[in-house]
Amino acid sequence: MAASGRSVGTGGDKPTFTFEQIVLRFVVGVLFIALFVLIVEFAQVRGRVGGLETGGAPAPAAATQDPLGSPQSFKVVLKEMEVIPKVVEVPAGTPVTLNVVNQGAVPHNLTVEGGPKTPDLKTGGTATLDLGTATKTMPGGCSVPGHRDAGMTFQVRVSGTAPAAATPAASGASLDASARLDPSATPPAAWQPYDPKLAPAPGGREHRVTLTATEGVREVAPGVRQQLWSFNGKTPGPGLRGRVGDLFTVTLVNDQQNKLGHSIDFHASKVAWNEEMRTINPGERLVYQFKAKHAGVYMYHCGTAPTLHHIGNGMYGAIVVDPPALGKADHEYLLVQSELYLGPQGQPGSLRKMQNESVDAVVFNGYATQYKFRPIRVEPGQRVRVWVLDAGPSENSAFHIVGTIFDTAYKEGGYLLRPGSGRGGAQVLDLQPAQGGFVEFTFDEPGLYPIVTHKFANVAKGALGLFQAGDVKATTRAPLTREVGIRFGVSTVAVFLPLQILTGIALAAHRGMTLRSLAGPGYGQTLGEKVVLFAAVLLASGAHGVAVGRGQDRLARLLGIATLLGSVGVVLLATALLP
Repeated sequence: MAASGRSVGTGGDKPTFTFEQIVLRFVVGVLFIALFVLIVEFAQVRGRVGGLETGGAPAPAAATQDPLGSPQSFKVVLKEMEVIPKVVEVPAGTPVTLNVVNQGAVPHNLTVEGGPKTPDLKTGGTATLDLGTATKTMPGGCSVPGHRDAGMTFQVRVSGTAPAAATPAASGASLDASARLDPSATPPAAWQPYDPKLAPAPGGREHRVTLTATEGVREVAPGVRQQLWSFNGKTPGPGLRGRVGDLFTVTLVNDQQNKLGHSIDFHASKVAWNEEMRTINPGERLVYQFKAKHAGVYMYHCGTAPTLHHIGNGMYGAIVVDPPALGKADHEYLLVQSELYLGPQGQPGSLRKMQNESVDAVVFNGYATQYKFRPIRVEPGQRVRVWVLDAGPSENSAFHIVGTIFDTAYKEGGYLLRPGSGRGGAQVLDLQPAQGGFVEFTFDEPGLYPIVTHKFANVAKGALGLFQAGDVKATTRAPLTREVGIRFGVSTVAVFLPLQILTGIALAAHRGMTLRSLAGPGYGQTLGEKVVLFAAVLLASGAHGVAVGRGQDRLARLLGIATLLGSVGVVLLATALLP
């Protein structure tokens, strides 16, 4: 007889279960699933907590569980603008090898401080770095200018040690090493300013232009030289011009001597960003073609990452698309306002400063106060049109000319003011970075008219120039003073100093003096002191002339005082020589 509550069958029957058994098996299965879910969730929570405990810092790459001191190798991937992983961690005494691959669109490298570095790797390029035995934390990153400051940092960390502090090499050049502007300095005599004249739009409806990306050291202020990246070797790049409906065919060439990838972005175009605006490597070229569909003053610039660094280091320019029925003007000029973020002398500008907006200078056409040194010459009563672009990358502009009023103002594709419109006038053309426009005006009388941004903190930083209307005697005084000062200094040292020394020798010989008698008390000693002091006075006088010629006002004043005091001493000694 079958037991109560159980289902039985013959040996050939399939096993059967009661309702209670089915429910029991279902509950056990659910419990197992719940336990599995809890285990997975615990692992994820632990990972999140671990991330919080490290302050969100990148987790070190997992090291294989090799015996202590066994060699370890890591794959390191370079991209824009990151290094993957940013940190690898190993026990002290571990030999470390890095297998580096560049998966970015532009050249990158990996440099380990105090250790080796890869060459600049093109896209897909690989290299192996043997770092030797890790005994301390080793920071590094990509040493291509600006890339490390943009985030391409790396670190080999020894277990149990704190992350390495950023060093000047790892975080860009220190601010104290930056070149500095001297407000009293003047350019050399042979220096020529950036030509601000804007030629009329050329004939024809297609304009073929070649722009070559270059990298080279140039002067950006008197005595200050920086490695600039530019188009056709000038900053700003060439001013381009056309009319609505014109076709521009621009060939961009990245000079094969360059180290960086470059690109170009015309704000006047309507084209796909991933085609014409793509980055090309040194030795490559591309054709960028577009039709100018809208009038205005447009910016063009390099868009290669980090774009801030490429614009801030000189890769920008302006293209003018004339509004229909543009009136006549006697003179047309193009002024591009931008900033300088100085790096060390002869090096690229500081990306760190650009990121912090720590401006060293604000300039028109790439050089501090250049049109103060070489004023732009016009005549009273002539109509002047100035096209203005604020290239930034970060500062705005309140373009203003002291002593006149704009009767025409045009901004971002439209007129704000035209002659005869209620006889109104404008005093400022306000522009944000990448905005452009033009103003028209006349000068009523001869004189000097300062060009500034009315954000006056930036005038003292270099945003200052001059228009010269007509003949103004004061404008010729400074070059004349410099020339006379230099010539006086040279002639004093080359002619009068030797003459004074020879006169002293002749006097001594005439009186029968010897070197021994010059050292003894009496006439000989007094004569010797007078000759030496007079020679020193002439040297100081010659140096004073040279300092005046170079615009070193403070040094010139000190040398002038020294010359005056020395001259008094010479007179007193000469009096003592009288019988």
